Amino acid sequence: MEHLTGTRIRREATPATVNLRRCKLVIIKGAQRGTEFVIAGDVIRIGKAPENDLALVDETVSRVHFEIMRDAKGYLVRDLKSTNGTFLDGAEVKEAYLRAGSIIGVGATELKFTPFEERIEILPSEKEALGEMVGKSAAMREIFGLVERIAPTDATVLIEGETGTGKDMIARTLHQLSPRADKPFIVVDCGAVAGTLIESELFGHEKGAFTGAHTARQGAFELASGGTVFLDELGELSLDLQPKLLRVLEQRELRRVGGQKTIKVDLRVIAATRKDLRSEVEKGKFREDLYFRLNVVPITAPPLRERREDIPLLINAMLAKLAPENATALSDSTRAALMAHDWPGNVRELRNVIERALALGADPGMLVAPLGAASEPTKGVALAGGLEFEPGVSFRDTKEKWNELFERRYLTWLIKRADGNISKAARDADMDRKYLHKLLRKYGITGGDDEPEN
Repeated sequence: MEHLTGTRIRREATPATVNLRRCKLVIIKGAQRGTEFVIAGDVIRIGKAPENDLALVDETVSRVHFEIMRDAKGYLVRDLKSTNGTFLDGAEVKEAYLRAGSIIGVGATELKFTPFEERIEILPSEKEALGEMVGKSAAMREIFGLVERIAPTDATVLIEGETGTGKDMIARTLHQLSPRADKPFIVVDCGAVAGTLIESELFGHEKGAFTGAHTARQGAFELASGGTVFLDELGELSLDLQPKLLRVLEQRELRRVGGQKTIKVDLRVIAATRKDLRSEVEKGKFREDLYFRLNVVPITAPPLRERREDIPLLINAMLAKLAPENATALSDSTRAALMAHDWPGNVRELRNVIERALALGADPGMLVAPLGAASEPTKGVALAGGLEFEPGVSFRDTKEKWNELFERRYLTWLIKRADGNISKAARDADMDRKYLHKLLRKYGITGGDDEPEN
């Protein structure tokens, strides 16, 4: 069973490391004596039927005799209603946790369970692009190195980071570089689907399960079987659905809404969130056991303001894709303006600015802080006075002055429009909530949020 831990990537000179936790079964008695089997999934089933993960040549063993499942406490062996029973160190068990050196007896076969751990250094990649991702900063090259290492595995990945940092690109790259690349990649935005429909979206439903369910429907987990499910904004998933998601992660099986049949699924799960799930666990808003199951390999996507050296590469990549004939048409002053901006919306905001500039035939450097009038205060914010420039003041200093004026006016308008609710204002602005808090403190603007900042 493969498990990677250790793990937010450290932004240090020393290489990041992960602990690759594995375990193996060695047949020590029976027809296949000496055979070793490394467990490479979250749940494996053992029996004499060929469809098992480990098929035993033993007529005294049931077709699907027992399974081994990894959970928050360790490795659990569970008898699957076998004819002759499952024995752990000589005692018959229905389910029990394994220890290093435990002997599992089934029929005329005995298997020895051995866990082991391998510490692996994750060196920064030498590439400046990987999949859909672009960057030459140390932070991004370390992420490239980790993605290259874990993509071939089925390890569950939790991607955290502010809104717009490219968490979806990391997920897609993990899928594209995996053995599942030719299978489905199904995305579910847990924050965009209505609460009453998210269960059906994930698990599917049977005909007549609820009003409007005129036909049976497969959910994301069934549709992705063989491939990858990407659960975006997982922090928005309600507490009542979290145990059902945990069951899919631990046992790779589900039941549709309104259904009784258990459906097996073979998939990899990648989750992303802009929330700090550890903090959500402490608040009682997210299950600790689900967090543990998801947090096998954590990756933190850095905000764009912390990797400014990647901005020129990102601009060139976006221009090459959106307007290849004008890929190098931006002036030095425009590029300087884009480098100087704080990008609260991160890579997504940069892409939107480039796209808007191309559509309008405008200079993208003038769109990072749109200074202009608007007729309705609910639709825009006007800055009083015209643009007046001072001789002898540098471009950067002049831009900083007008950026501060823009930010102060925009934030005042934004908070007023959201009736003081900072969470709503952050969603409206497509901005990370903590970063919005930081800007509000900078300008002394207050808001009456519904929950404290972490």
